[in-house]
Amino acid sequence: MMKAIVAEGGAGLAGVRYKDVPIPEPGPGQVRIQLRTAGLNRRDLRVIALAKTGNPPVILGSDGAGVVDALGSGVENLALGDEVIIHPALKWIRNTPAPPPDYEILGSPTDGTFAEYIVVDADHVAKKPDHLSFEEAGVLPLAALTAYRALFTRGELHQGQTVLLPGVGGGVATYLVQFAKARKARVVVTSRSADKRESALRLGADMAIDSTQDWLPQLNGERVDLVVDSVGAATFDQCFSVLKPGGTLVTFGATAGDEVRFDLRSFFYGQFNLKGSTMGSREEFDEMLRFVSEHRIHPVVDAMFPLAEAVSALTRLQDTRNFGKIGLIIG
Repeated sequence: MMKAIVAEGGAGLAGVRYKDVPIPEPGPGQVRIQLRTAGLNRRDLRVIALAKTGNPPVILGSDGAGVVDALGSGVENLALGDEVIIHPALKWIRNTPAPPPDYEILGSPTDGTFAEYIVVDADHVAKKPDHLSFEEAGVLPLAALTAYRALFTRGELHQGQTVLLPGVGGGVATYLVQFAKARKARVVVTSRSADKRESALRLGADMAIDSTQDWLPQLNGERVDLVVDSVGAATFDQCFSVLKPGGTLVTFGATAGDEVRFDLRSFFYGQFNLKGSTMGSREEFDEMLRFVSEHRIHPVVDAMFPLAEAVSALTRLQDTRNFGKIGLIIG
């Protein structure tokens, strides 16, 4: 048996259990990983928010890093003892314009990474970047891949351009800042928190503005090439207000509302581009890992909790007190 964090007791944090469950066995083409660390994402909060009493139990967690512990038949690219990291976008291998119809994210309905062991298809396992600790590697996959696809595949950010990142503080935003600076772009962030604005500047952002005030005057009238937004309805109008003609808004989240209305005439006269984005393919995952290694990028780790204290970790994430990623120490 192994310890795991399981959603099975109904909706919300009250339905999360720390319990013993069977250790999984790898089938053909699969590997078992003894997990060292796992990372939290806002998706974990959505999974437990939608849980219902009577639903099949599921082990939470999409991010994880550890050591290959067992191999199923036919696995040739990995060996026992390899230090690895998991690509959580299951069944999405090629970099296609959108994920395949059967795509899913690890951690629901497939058991996830908040456990001592996990079995995954070898196609979704990569070697851990050598310069990262397990604590850093465990919080990398979902958020860093989301940032990479939104910024480069969908946003097509180039050197010398200006990108604006609303709501800095969460894990994806910290990767967006670092990735954009590595591409030699100018980075502007917004936040209602003065502390988070200061933290973003220390991380490398060129400018930080107060999200509760009008953005364009704080930018001295300067407009930007790209906005990458995960806030949603609360920032949607402001995002378009600061775009250059022909600029692009990439959206990958809706933490502050998922329904918006906007002026179509202003939109088409501005020649704006509006693109959606979600996580990313295995091809992009490999590109992201090479990018992180080449530029020696280290995740911003806000806090690490023991696996048994996962509810406390989820509470910190829910309260948006973090700057950077929250993780779990497993073994």
